[in-house]
Amino acid sequence: MENNNKPFGKIRSILWPIHTYELKKLLPMFIMFFFISFNYTILRDTKDSLIVTAPHSGAETIPFLKVWGVIPCAIIFMVIFAKISNKLSKRALFNVTLIPFLAFFAIFAFALYPIRDLIHPNNLADKLQQMLPQGFMGLIAVFRNWSFSLFYILSELWGSVALSLLFWGFANDIMKVTEAKRFYSILGLGANLALLVSGPAIVLASNISQKLPPHIDAWGVSLNYLMTIVVIAGVIIIGIYNWMHKYVLTDTRFYNPNKDGAKKKEKLKMSLKESFLYLIKSKYLGLLAILVISYGLCINIVEVTWKNQLKLQFTNGNDYNTFMGIFSMSTGLITSFMMLFVGGNVIRKFGWGKTAKITPIILGITGSIFFLFVIFRTKITLLLSLTTSPLFITVILGAIQNIMSKSSKYSLFDPTKEMAYIPLDDESKVKGKAAVDVVAARLGKGGGSILQQILIVNIGTLIVAAPFNLAILVIVVAIWLFSANALKKLFLEKTKEQEETKIVAQEITN
Repeated sequence: MENNNKPFGKIRSILWPIHTYELKKLLPMFIMFFFISFNYTILRDTKDSLIVTAPHSGAETIPFLKVWGVIPCAIIFMVIFAKISNKLSKRALFNVTLIPFLAFFAIFAFALYPIRDLIHPNNLADKLQQMLPQGFMGLIAVFRNWSFSLFYILSELWGSVALSLLFWGFANDIMKVTEAKRFYSILGLGANLALLVSGPAIVLASNISQKLPPHIDAWGVSLNYLMTIVVIAGVIIIGIYNWMHKYVLTDTRFYNPNKDGAKKKEKLKMSLKESFLYLIKSKYLGLLAILVISYGLCINIVEVTWKNQLKLQFTNGNDYNTFMGIFSMSTGLITSFMMLFVGGNVIRKFGWGKTAKITPIILGITGSIFFLFVIFRTKITLLLSLTTSPLFITVILGAIQNIMSKSSKYSLFDPTKEMAYIPLDDESKVKGKAAVDVVAARLGKGGGSILQQILIVNIGTLIVAAPFNLAILVIVVAIWLFSANALKKLFLEKTKEQEETKIVAQEITN
């Protein structure tokens, strides 16, 4: 009887490698990740629809926003975060960082958006457009619709701040490496369940115009509903975080800040200049930053071309947002499968190094296929005698590429990236993570936007620039793979050092 149960026990350990008592720690983290990701999806899709469909704006505004808006604000945020992290406790830092985001999203939907015509400098923007070349239209649109631009910037930062910096920083601080190998893939399921819920929510909000009288601003009503949900979800996130500090982290089974048997070092305070010098001297964090920047560059290079095609296919704002809602839901389905049956098992079976290389390989292959179709789509369509329009096929191929890349990122890249922080000291976890996950992530996407602007100005359209984007993609993926291999060696070394330190500390204690 005992032997007959062994196969079932093995299957259970693969699908659900969690002890019952650990649910008190895992479930709150799971719910937090769900709501942070839920907000991330709503904000990500809403910001694009808001900017693309804004007056005198379009998809060409997005690269300008990322370069001249998101990157500077990410740097400013890092400066402020580095300073207040020296003065506040981790608990207070979490609350103080998250609350301003939620306050702005509520103010935008209920106060700024209804008076957009009064506060947006349309007359001055018209004069600037007459004075400057047509190529500056995107930059002028950033200024013209400044409240929309601010919404876009803070929505972009939400992913880096709430998801990467606050949540994963919290997780890495209270998790052991052994727990991370079992917990992180399951935590990722929360993000994908969020996609399955937020996708239909976006679709319903986008189709609300069919139920409203013609004189009612349907998009404004949709924003009110969506931002109300975002704020409620944010309050739940803060509530769970503080509940865990009171009822979970006081249990030494789940968290023991003095587990190494040594007195914790006093928090080191560094200026911004010292922080950057510290990061520059750290080869480990430098390689980790290269991984994050590489992903941002690659996904941005493909996404800009795809969204350009998407706008041509879906010219109406509601249709655009509806497609993005379906896209998000599809991403959630595929990623949930990856998380449940692939992510954790791959990490446990093949280790950190091989798992970290899967995402760049997938992104490189699918991105190359997408660009090759963009370059040769007319010839391919004629060769295969396809009756479907080449534009629609391009949109679908881009969607498939994005779904595969993002599902790989969520299920494989993110868990391995977060595991890489665990062997680091507290200073590197807090300030190093802020620099890597906030600024490096923005530099990756912003760098992709800069490349797009350069190509468009010097070559022409994004379609003509496709061969150059393909070449850039291949080069960046190669650098990404090389850096992942180098980081693997350092990760194994630091993990071994951490384990040896624990053993020595235990021996001294005993």
